[in-house]
Amino acid sequence: MYYVVLCICFIGFRLQTLDRLAPFDFKTSPSWSNPDYLVLLGSLEVTYFTSGLLFVLVVEEWVWDYAITVTVIHIAITTAVRSEFPLVLHWWAALGSGLISMICVGQSLAYYLFKDNFIYPVLDYF
Repeated sequence: MYYVVLCICFIGFRLQTLDRLAPFDFKTSPSWSNPDYLVLLGSLEVTYFTSGLLFVLVVEEWVWDYAITVTVIHIAITTAVRSEFPLVLHWWAALGSGLISMICVGQSLAYYLFKDNFIYPVLDYF
C-alpha cells in the first residue's frame, strides 16, 4: 500500500527520481520546501491512515494491537535495512503521529462497525 501512495505522491509532486528504499528513509532533511521530504511524509501519513481503516476488516476490534505490532516491525526492518537505529526526531514524530491516527481511526471505525459484538476486557482482578 505504501508504494501505491508513494507513486501517487511522486506523480503529484513531479519528482525526477523514486527511491525504492523510501519507506526506510529517515535521513532526508525535513523542510516544507523539500518535495522529497513532503512525498515521504505524505506517503507515510496517508498509508498509516488508510491502513487503520483496512485493519478493521482483518482484525476487527484489535486495531491498536495490530498497529503497534506493525510499527515495531517497521522500526526493526528500518534499522536492518539502513544498518543504524533511527535517532532523528522528525522521523519519530511522523511515525508517532501516523500510529496515533491509525489507532484512533481504526478503533473508532471498529467500534461503530462491531459495537454489538465488541469485546470489553474484564478488569475486576487488577
